[in-house]
Amino acid sequence: MKHSSTLFLQGVITLFGIAALAIMIRIPLTEGRATNLDLFSIYSDPFILFGFAASIPFFIALYKAFKLFGYIRQNKAFTINSVRTLRSIKYCAIILGLAIVMAGVYIKIFHNKDDDPTGFLAMCIATTFVSLAVATAAAVFEKIFQNGVDIKLENEQLYGQSK
Repeated sequence: MKHSSTLFLQGVITLFGIAALAIMIRIPLTEGRATNLDLFSIYSDPFILFGFAASIPFFIALYKAFKLFGYIRQNKAFTINSVRTLRSIKYCAIILGLAIVMAGVYIKIFHNKDDDPTGFLAMCIATTFVSLAVATAAAVFEKIFQNGVDIKLENEQLYGQSK
């Protein structure tokens, strides 16, 4: 992959992370019951705190993707570090999907009876599928990169034996 392409993708990942962080900070101030609350009450709400805690795997996965593009830029794509990075992304996506499902179940069980949680539950379903798609893609790439590492090691062993 070209140097400029990987730098562009790293920039996109960085901008995506900054946008996600800005949304996480801004949305609780303007949505739902938070419009009438003070700043401490908004950010001490258990559901908001769960959202921040659940976002940790998301940001770890973004960091790992940033790192993976760095490996690719350095022509170290088929190394064990790349395989480990993809495995971390896969696990982060799975954990994030589980956290989203837990949030959906919580809202479904404990929502205010005057409120309709359908929109939130639809977002939970959609983001869970996205998270599982990312986990599946990471698993496929992990397998491909692992096969590349195995072939590379086999070639190095064959080359070493022929000397």
